[in-house]
Amino acid sequence: MVEINVTYEGGLRTRAIHGPSKTELVTDAPVDNMGKGESFSPTDLVATALASCIATTIGIVAQRKGIEVTGMRVRTEKHMSTDSPRRIVRLPTTVWMPLPPDHPERALFENTAHGCPVHQSVRPEIDIPIEFVWEG
Repeated sequence: MVEINVTYEGGLRTRAIHGPSKTELVTDAPVDNMGKGESFSPTDLVATALASCIATTIGIVAQRKGIEVTGMRVRTEKHMSTDSPRRIVRLPTTVWMPLPPDHPERALFENTAHGCPVHQSVRPEIDIPIEFVWEG
C-alpha cells in the first residue's frame, strides 16, 4: 500500500504528496478544460504513468537477463474524447530500444510492454497501440 495525499489549492491546481518519499507533484487543469496548463494535468499523468511503467518493466526484465537498455526512450500521446463524458480514448506509444531488431529477447520485451501494470489497469476500450523501434 502506498498513500498519496492531494490538496486542492484553488484555480484548478492540486498538490500531491507521495507518502513514502514526501515528493511533491503539482497538477493543473489543461488549457482546453478551463485550466492554465502550467503543469501535468491528471490525465497527462495517466499517459506519463503508462510510458514510465513500460520503461520500468522492460528495465526490470532486462536487468534480470543482464541486458543493457540504458537510453531506451518511450513516447506516449494522450488523445481525449471529443464527446461527453471527457475521457482518454487513445494512448499510442512508441518505444525506442537500444538493441538490434534481431535481438533474441525481442518478443519478451514487446510482451513485457503490453503486460506492464498500468497497461493492464486502464479501461479496455482505451486504444493503446505500442510500436517498437529497434535501434541497435
